[in-house]
Amino acid sequence: MNALFERSWRRAWSALVGPGAGTSGPDGIALRDELLAGYAEPQRHYHTQQHLEECLALLEQVRDLAEHPEEVEMALWFHDAIYDVKGSGNEERSAEWAHRALTSAGAAAAAAERVRQLVLVTRHDGVPGNVDEQVLVDIDLAILGAERPRFDEYERQIRDEYAFVPGFLFRRKRRQILRTFLDRPVLYSTAMLRERLEARARENLRRAIG
Repeated sequence: MNALFERSWRRAWSALVGPGAGTSGPDGIALRDELLAGYAEPQRHYHTQQHLEECLALLEQVRDLAEHPEEVEMALWFHDAIYDVKGSGNEERSAEWAHRALTSAGAAAAAAERVRQLVLVTRHDGVPGNVDEQVLVDIDLAILGAERPRFDEYERQIRDEYAFVPGFLFRRKRRQILRTFLDRPVLYSTAMLRERLEARARENLRRAIG
């Protein structure tokens, strides 16, 4: 087991449910393994365990920014739990799974609902409303500010996920999506990640748009 996955899951689960508690076996291990299996599905090329690991690693660096860091951590575990590249409502279905799993395991209702809402903000269709949402969204978008080799790999991975889309159509749609991010006044809500990632993210986006 990846040491980061082990550490992160136990920390989040213990905080929200309690050590050894829940209906998914000791420490929710069965649920964790089910989530990891999802991130290893063959249709995924970017939304994989690599992405999850990068998100969790960054959270460890900035967790002091969050009001409820373990809820942000659990939301990261679930934010791409369901990923059907040809479907819709992935975030909604992932959010409901998180809420259902945490509630059935005995987590506080308020905490389970906050995790559900956190997963929903990864639709990236609005402005994060509180500090935990800001931290989560900044982490999910950190790939835009990655070093050039990793960003270029990310772009290839997204293309692989949409291999069924004709090249001319993919390029047009992809440019539109990247342009919506570039047109934002700021990409990152937290000062720490904005200082670290904003300039490089804009450089990457401009280069990818062409």
